[in-house]
Amino acid sequence: MLKGNQTTLRPVTADDVPALAEFFAVPQVAEWWPGENEERLRAALEDDDGVGLVIELDGRMIGYMQYFEETDPDYRHATVDITLHPDFCNRGLGTDALRTLCRHLFDDLGHHRITLDPSAGNARAIASYRKVGFRDVGIMRRYERANDGNWRDSLLMDLLAEELVSPPPSSPPPS
Repeated sequence: MLKGNQTTLRPVTADDVPALAEFFAVPQVAEWWPGENEERLRAALEDDDGVGLVIELDGRMIGYMQYFEETDPDYRHATVDITLHPDFCNRGLGTDALRTLCRHLFDDLGHHRITLDPSAGNARAIASYRKVGFRDVGIMRRYERANDGNWRDSLLMDLLAEELVSPPPSSPPPS
């Protein structure tokens, strides 16, 4: 379990799959995560390629993250994906969750670089990633198929360990 300033990240379990399938069916989530369903989620639990994490706020599931690791020492890095329920967007929660996972990948797992690849049209996600310190690398043309069957571009972004932006200091309580 990883604790951020606001969010908690914990590994996905089989008990989470039905709720996650409902989560991925929310139109604002499905727009950016096409094709995610209960079958794929269950298969991912049995797959050793990546690690799925539930994002929680006060014990309530508000999102999902996953990461994949390249373990070859000459290319060692991690790749991250994240999504939040629309009711919890624009509150800094995704930024907090992403920053928490990045710190874990750098400090605990020894990665020096993290990548992610949001749809080039997902401005809100891209702005959040930049707050953590991610930088644009370039456009990957016709990278993923959208729900309408058309190909869409994605933005490759990366973050080096020394570029991770710390959260702003919290304000003291009013006196």
